[in-house]
Amino acid sequence: MSGWIGEIQPAVRTETRRVAIMTGVGIVVMWIVFAILHVSMPDTVPFDYTVILGGVVGGLIAVLNFFLMGLMVQSAAAAADEDAARTKVKASYSQRLLLQMLWVIAAIVAPCFQFVAGIVPLFLPSFGIKLMGIVNHTKKN
Repeated sequence: MSGWIGEIQPAVRTETRRVAIMTGVGIVVMWIVFAILHVSMPDTVPFDYTVILGGVVGGLIAVLNFFLMGLMVQSAAAAADEDAARTKVKASYSQRLLLQMLWVIAAIVAPCFQFVAGIVPLFLPSFGIKLMGIVNHTKKN
């Protein structure tokens, strides 16, 4: 396993760490929103272990998806054949989409997860990356 971890490029590690932090912060904000809504509407909005568990597992799936995308980009960039690289990109996209779809189904069906708390983290990496792009662009100007 250490050999496999050693093959990961530093950029993939750095960006995955950054996405994990942004996703974690987003999940904590989501939990705060759930807590506030629960106080306002306790019969409608839950705040129990299902919200916490949904956020944690959803966040792990979101970060894993980003990490796998980084590995795919690294692998495709190292491929000598453009058609092989294109095939890797398509296969990886399909597999990562399937992973997310299976998680969404599990979050909706399994009673141990609050489905909104499980699905929202899937959007956090994209939102965080866009937010960081805006912040970095603003700093430059």
